[in-house]
This record gives sequence, C-alpha cells and structure tokens, in this order.
Amino acid sequence: MLWGALLSLQTAPLQLFTEYSPFTLLGVLGAVFANATGAGGGVVFVPFFNQLGFTPVSIVATSFAIQCCGMTAGALTWWGYYRKEKAPDAEWKMLPVSLLVAVPASLSGIWLAQFGTRAFAQLSFLQGKVDDIHLGFGVFSIILSLALFATSLMKARPTYRSTLKGVDAVSLVIIGCIGGVLTAWLSVGVGEMVAVYLILRGFNIAMSIAIAVILTAFTVWGAIPHHIINTMAIDWSVLMFAGLGAIIGGMIAKYVVLAFSPVKLKLFFASWVMIMGLAGLPLF
Repeated sequence: MLWGALLSLQTAPLQLFTEYSPFTLLGVLGAVFANATGAGGGVVFVPFFNQLGFTPVSIVATSFAIQCCGMTAGALTWWGYYRKEKAPDAEWKMLPVSLLVAVPASLSGIWLAQFGTRAFAQLSFLQGKVDDIHLGFGVFSIILSLALFATSLMKARPTYRSTLKGVDAVSLVIIGCIGGVLTAWLSVGVGEMVAVYLILRGFNIAMSIAIAVILTAFTVWGAIPHHIINTMAIDWSVLMFAGLGAIIGGMIAKYVVLAFSPVKLKLFFASWVMIMGLAGLPLF
C-alpha cells in the first residue's frame, strides 16, 4: 500500500512504471540468491548496472540501497525462523553470539573504507582500483568455492558444531572487518566470507547462511547513510522497483535454502561462490 501510494505521487506514474518495472524482476532474482547464500546481491546488481552505464559510485550506492530492502526482509525472515523454530536447537544457539562478534567488526570495516584517512581512501572503489579488487576477490572466491566442493565430497557430519571457540571469535572479527572494507568497495563480500568460514569450520550450513544474511543486512544499513548524505548517487527510480522485488525475494529465499539437503545446500552455496568468483575475473 505504501509503495502504491508512493508511485501515485510521482509526476508521471504510468511512464515510470512502464520504464522501470523490469527492475522488479532483477530485485527478486538478486535477493533470492543473496538471501539463500548470505553473499549479498551486489554480484547480481553490480554487473547489470555496469552494463547500463551507471557511474561506479552510482552502481555501489544503488546496490546498497536495494540490499537495504532485500537483505532486511531476508534477515527478518531468518530471525523469525530462528526464534520460532530453531532457538532450542543446540546447533543454532551460537547465532546471536556470532552476530554480536561479527556485526561491529563489519561496520568498522565499512566505516573505515568510507571515512578513513586519505591514504586509505586512495585504495577505494572510486580511485580506479576496482578492477584489481574485483580480480583479487574473484580469485579468492574461486579458491573458497573449491574448498567447499572438496568438503562436500567428504563424509557427511552426523552432528554440527554448536559452540563458538576463541579462535572462531577472533577469526570472525578479522573476517568481518576485512569483509566490511570489501563490501564498501564492491557492495558484496562480508556475508560470503563469514558464511564460508562457518561452513568450513563445521557449523550448521543453514545457520551459517542465516548469520551471513543478518550480518549483511546490518552492514548495508551501516553503509547507506554515506551514499544518501555524501555521494547522493542512489538512483531512486531503480530503487523503487528493484527494492520492491528485493523484499519479495528476501522473504522467499529461506524456503529455497530449506528445500535442499545439507550436502546439496553446500554444493549450491559453493556453486554460487564460484559464480561470484568468475564474475570478478576479466574474462571479457
């Protein structure tokens, strides 16, 4: 109802709907994959917006804005699933603790990249380093996906780990901070890295994805004020339609994840990480 009211307030609502409604499907697809893997929707939105000729800063800003819609819907869906069905399960008890550790680290990385020193900012997306960052992140993602494929061939675990050790907490802080920096530059990164780490460490796969989705939601909301106030590069017309689709996609992604067995879910996740890695390589 709010979306319809907002559309009706536009100068030419019918023309706006005709021109931008296809972005709704983009939002649905991006959010389904993002919230089914925790990796964020930037891997879908960034190449698409680049093909449309968006400026680099507008690509990142609009991607963040769409993810604020889709990842929030996914995070609320996963949190509701945890509270209503999985809170008593030992394998899911570390979800809140992991978020308490990872969220501040990720936000610190985001803000360091956005508001850090001039020397640090010179490494950023807007200083022409994006190709190198994409390449490095692509190679890193491919290595992670191969590791996930390898563990998928191993004998399935009878039980998952249920406690967060000190080394895990330290690792999540480091990964969260580095992932936050990457996410500030590419609008994707921290969710994938945290989910891969937790899966490789033997934690419940669905829970690992839920943590990644909720973490990414906090991260993109931490990043968006910079683009609203400083860069002012968000394409609001695209956001209006893609954001609506992202909310829908974020709500249904949980059911995609729960439809898979643990092994198939790991293979699905590894395949998506591989696609993200290949997307970062200068193949074309």
